[in-house]
Amino acid sequence: MKAYVVNEYGPEAKFVAVDMEIPEPKEGQVLIEVKATSLNPIDNKILRNNMGFNPENPELLHGDVAGIVVGLGEGVKNFQIGDEVFGCIGGVKGYSGALAEYVVADVKLLAPKPNRLTFAEAAALPLVSITAWLGLLKRAQITYKDYVLIHGGCGGVGHMAVQIAKQMKAKVATTVSSAEKANIARKLGADEIINYQEEPVENYVKRLTNGEGFDVVFDTVGGKNLDASFAAAKVGGRVSAIAARSTHDLSPLHAKGLSFNVVFMLIPFIHGGDLSHYGDILLQIATWVDEDKVFPLLDKRMFKLSEINQAHEYFESGKYEGKIIIEI
Repeated sequence: MKAYVVNEYGPEAKFVAVDMEIPEPKEGQVLIEVKATSLNPIDNKILRNNMGFNPENPELLHGDVAGIVVGLGEGVKNFQIGDEVFGCIGGVKGYSGALAEYVVADVKLLAPKPNRLTFAEAAALPLVSITAWLGLLKRAQITYKDYVLIHGGCGGVGHMAVQIAKQMKAKVATTVSSAEKANIARKLGADEIINYQEEPVENYVKRLTNGEGFDVVFDTVGGKNLDASFAAAKVGGRVSAIAARSTHDLSPLHAKGLSFNVVFMLIPFIHGGDLSHYGDILLQIATWVDEDKVFPLLDKRMFKLSEINQAHEYFESGKYEGKIIIEI
């Protein structure tokens, strides 16, 4: 089979084409004919840096996958040959990624592909959906009573967070950077829109919450925006974040008695935790998709597997809007 691997990580790293043997599924695994994968920020960070959990070279990167089951390992009963599936299967040390024509994957990480979506559309969903689910439902434990602020509502994790929060019947405000993205956020279901370039945090907290703050703040941006998240939360509120590799003044957490949760969905892959619920999360996401309640945002530009280096260059340009998809 054709695959694309990296021989050395770093700022100048490049994917190279290689011929590899088609892997054999082991117990609890299936063999997938890959139809598409997506490019998440963590995929680019692994390519350009030593994150401490990079796969040993040469190995396959990219976690998200959508494809067709073409082989079954011992003990697999919940999938059959020909099933269309999607999931986040790894792309980190110990778990092979998706940049090949065929990959093996643990069945716990997979769910049936939504019928309404193409393989390309389905490949956009796994990592960002699981991350948003963990941040909102597992960590912040939102309910219909909560007023939730989601920073970056048109981003990869953000656009799924808005939709998941609305499925929980929460009231949702989200930050965007333009009128065009405001329109997208409304289509996603956001109740209130904040242009963060025009309205400072103290203004929208006053406008939307009478100065009390939000019950839950989900920060998908990081950096200085994490400080804005602490400022936007109400007394006793909950803050979840997916980008916290930075230095901050934590005194607002003390002053308000905030709870603060950092979400990194790859932790069970890296540290050997329980992954069984990831497929269950995607099963619910697929149900909502087929009920026309949730949908992915894709960039207009599609890449082929042979264009994987161009896809990463495009990501690094920052010119994309929506998930970047690589069709295989």
